[in-house]
Amino acid sequence: MEPTDGLPPPQRRRALFTLALAIAVSVLGSALPNIALPSIAHDLGVTPAASVWVVNAYQIAVTVTLLPFSSLGDILGYRRVYFWGLVMFTAASLACALAPSLPLLTLARVFQGLGAAGLMSVNTALIRTIFPHAMLGRGMGVNALIVATSSALGPTVAAAILSVADWPWLFAVNVPIGLLAMALFGALPGSPRARHRFDLPGAVLNAATFGLFITGLDGFGGDQPRGVAVGLMLAAVGVGVVFVRRQATLHAPMLPVDLFANPVFALSVATSICSFVGQTSAYVALPFLFQAGGASAIETGLLMTPWPLTVAVVAPFAGRLSDRFSAGLLGGLGLAMMAAGMLAIALLPEGPAFWNVAWRMALTGAGFGLFQSPNNRQLMSAVPRERSGAGSGMLSTSRLLGQTVGAALVAVLFHLTEAGGVAQGAHAVMLMAAGFAAVAATLSALRLLR
Repeated sequence: MEPTDGLPPPQRRRALFTLALAIAVSVLGSALPNIALPSIAHDLGVTPAASVWVVNAYQIAVTVTLLPFSSLGDILGYRRVYFWGLVMFTAASLACALAPSLPLLTLARVFQGLGAAGLMSVNTALIRTIFPHAMLGRGMGVNALIVATSSALGPTVAAAILSVADWPWLFAVNVPIGLLAMALFGALPGSPRARHRFDLPGAVLNAATFGLFITGLDGFGGDQPRGVAVGLMLAAVGVGVVFVRRQATLHAPMLPVDLFANPVFALSVATSICSFVGQTSAYVALPFLFQAGGASAIETGLLMTPWPLTVAVVAPFAGRLSDRFSAGLLGGLGLAMMAAGMLAIALLPEGPAFWNVAWRMALTGAGFGLFQSPNNRQLMSAVPRERSGAGSGMLSTSRLLGQTVGAALVAVLFHLTEAGGVAQGAHAVMLMAAGFAAVAATLSALRLLR
């Protein structure tokens, strides 16, 4: 099949709506259960610590399979991987809703994560086939808008469902959305297929590398013995070296090590990882910071609203700007704003008024929104069209890797500052987050030299 430069406007809108359903449902699948962990632990008769596996199982399943699914997208076609990912996600959501015990719920969450990985792995590759190259930034902006809106609405939707129904409905709500997306599946365009074979040993090495890394990293912030955590990290490094060396010998590797020879691609990936480390660590620490200052749970939710709201407003405009201006410039400016906003939040006075918090949160969110769409466009534009699946998988992997590292670093810093109380730990996290955003801004600006 020969590649085409996007779809005509009517078909483009139908395809984008279909893709938006899948993007929204995969984001909500990650966000909705978090708020219900106490209820799940109570109803299933397990400890709160054990209930966290409802979240961890999903996150690990997504992270270790993104690159293999993106490789399958190049080989089998993005539509096919998208469809079967959607089928698995929808079926697993129903299984989660019907699960009578924690082990079965955790197993169902693993399959739900596999389905979400199938959707995420080809998401941006499909956007590249839907939009003409001259409008690719606009497509990335719409994608960022959907992700930001779904993330912002996650806690609100979960609270609304739990106010009228039990926690299984948090999973059951995905089923009708998934079925609707399946019914509209025909609107998605086909794509050329690569001729290389699927690298099964590479998929195993990939899963082992990321699985060991995530488990070891979590151990540093938890109750796991430090020796075990260090051993897991060393094992991840050892397996990772073997994985990278194997990938370097392949014509079309699952981990696109050959694409890292392009400085623009490498800088775009590094910028994404650092930015999401900063974004996630700040987002995890902010509720502790606000509630340590005397805010209630409801007030904390209101104080955090300006961040995702400004991301949703700015991201589409940033996407349009990225079709005309350099991602190095837009991303560097946006991440500098994000770093300044985080630093301003860390320096908040005691008992601040709502407006004094809101402008700082809005500045941070606007900066992140200005960075994200241009960076995604730059990363995908640096990838050959026939390797769009690999680029899409790397984009999602860099995001999840940054989020995982950010969340783990919060636990580590809280542990190190335990004697000074929660407020001290949250301040330390915000300063660290500002530092990561500043590093990301520098990496983004370096692309201007290229």
